[in-house]
Formats: sequence, structure tokens, C-alpha cells
Amino acid sequence: MEKISENQNRVLLVIPAYNEAGNIERVVDDVIENYPQYDYVVVNDGSRDATPEICRRRGYHFLDMPINVGLSDAVQAGMMYAYAHGYDYAVQFDGDGQHDPQYIEAMVNAMDDCDLCIGSRFVEKKKPHSLRMLGSRLIGGTLALTVHRRIKDPTSGMRMYNRRVMKVMSEQVDYGPEPDTIAHLIRSGARVKEVQVEMRERIAGKSYLNLTRSLRYMTHMCFSIMFIQWCRKKVNLKEAGK
Repeated sequence: MEKISENQNRVLLVIPAYNEAGNIERVVDDVIENYPQYDYVVVNDGSRDATPEICRRRGYHFLDMPINVGLSDAVQAGMMYAYAHGYDYAVQFDGDGQHDPQYIEAMVNAMDDCDLCIGSRFVEKKKPHSLRMLGSRLIGGTLALTVHRRIKDPTSGMRMYNRRVMKVMSEQVDYGPEPDTIAHLIRSGARVKEVQVEMRERIAGKSYLNLTRSLRYMTHMCFSIMFIQWCRKKVNLKEAGK
């Protein structure tokens, strides 16, 4: 695949998409029409619906994974692409329409003195006391306990990475875009910031997270942050990205 553009844009939106035929046109067209200063690449994660056909028909820039490899590997493919093509920042940007590109500028501005910026729903707003937010609270508490850093929205999927983190995520095995990776990056010296964002409601399709999967995810993340991440060798962020 050729490099997306030769303009001065230094930001690439990495849009992993699995069975997002009902959303992908709205998401990509919004970026193309209203935010042309940013480049994008859709990572079709082996979708079984019309997602790849839509990307081809509309002439979107996309990487077509031959099988469903999962979110972590799809994002890693996007990070590899972003790093190889010299982008300064890569944004993990959901293909379901919940992320709003209007906040990317604020995230770019925050990157002057950090390695990872999280688009957070709770910088300026209080986190609601709901079953849905229970997992976020427990994961946030586990992060605070283990790496002594309070992350207000650790489960937000809207994240921006600089070249140092981009390279690490491209090369490391099992370095998914999840809270346990954030914990490991902080242990390795990464500087993390949060920027207030608002999330949109998904219009088409359903989230894969039901109550059972949410509980399983929460348990896995807390266990990984508490124990597994401490067994991993720290990465050298100072040498990464050069």
C-alpha cells in the first residue's frame, strides 16, 4: 500500500473495523469532509459483512486483514503502518462512530510533553455511579494502586500515541491497546495525559461487550495490571522512536 499523503499532516487516524458496514461510511466521510488535515487508514479486521466492499467501492485507504485477528493485532498493524510512514502521532479511532474527531486538535496540543494522550470522558465531568462504570472504577483503582497514577478514564478507546510508543506497540508481542498496556508504559517511563472528550452513541450494530464479557474483561485487566505486567521487561522509551 502506498503512503497515504505527502502533505504536512502528521496525524494518522487508525480505524480498526470489524463488521462495521453500518457505520464505516459515516465515520470515514466525516474525517474526509470535515477534517482533511488528518490522514486515516481503516484496518478491516476480517469483517464478514460488507465493510471491505464499502471501503473498496468508496476508495477508502484501508488495510485488509485476511482473517479476524482481533482488536490488538488490528491496532498493531495500524501502528506499524503509521511508524513506517513517518507519522508523528497515531490515533486509535473506533470505527463505530463513537469517537468525535473534533477533539483530536486538543489531543495533539497535549502531546508536546507526553507520550500518550487519552480522550477521557471524565476529566471535567464526574464518572456516574452505574454498573457500566464499575469496571472502569476498579481498573482505575488498580492502576492507582500499582503504578501510582490516577487515570480517570482507563477504558477509553480513543488514544493518541507519539512515535516512541508507536514503535513499541509495533514491535512488542501482546502489546494491545488496553489499560494493562498503559500500566506497563507508565512503569517504563511514559508520560500520560488525559483530554476531555464527549463520546457519541453508536448508531448501527451492537457492542460485543455484554455483562458477562464486561465482567470477564474487568477481571482480566485487573489481574494483568496487578500481576502479569510486573513480569514483563520494561521497554526503553528513550531509544524508541529514533
